[in-house]
Amino acid sequence: MQLNLKEIFTAFMVLFAVIDIVGNIPIVIDLRKKVGHIQSEKASIIAGIIMTLFLFLGKSILNLIGIDVNSFAVAGAFILFFIALEMILGITLYKEESTNPLTASVFPLAFPLIAGPGSLTTLLSLRAEFRVENIILAIILNVILIYVVLKTSSKIERFLGVNGINIIRKVFGVVLLAIAVKLFAHNIKILFN
Repeated sequence: MQLNLKEIFTAFMVLFAVIDIVGNIPIVIDLRKKVGHIQSEKASIIAGIIMTLFLFLGKSILNLIGIDVNSFAVAGAFILFFIALEMILGITLYKEESTNPLTASVFPLAFPLIAGPGSLTTLLSLRAEFRVENIILAIILNVILIYVVLKTSSKIERFLGVNGINIIRKVFGVVLLAIAVKLFAHNIKILFN
């Protein structure tokens, strides 16, 4: 086991930017108004389990259908690029919403809002570059942060205000755009060598 603080921090920041839990506070609050109580613990744990399972099984699933991790990482870079555009430009390219009070903590909160296509693609992209134990620690740190944000979402929204949340969302959008370009450049080089 070889822990690398730089890898853990980078993987944490990439996942944090993709999951965009702070930027999703308005969606969480809207969901809370529609369905009542949201189980923050359940949503966080299920999202963490989905991400961890995909980190380990994702490569096997790709191999089963004949796709290598670097090709998937390039595709993931495109998804991150579009997520970043959504964050920066304030547009919505795709969002699916459900309001069933019995399952709101799992769907749409844990999946696909937290552990959605963007974060799952990111995990495999990160796996192409970083060690697994560092990525797992980054997932755990993100799950803890997600739990704290879900638990305190109303207070955070009042503290930051709509403009504060929009500014944070745009800043992380630019960071995510840079990460998408780096992932694309790194993996496209490997594919053509």
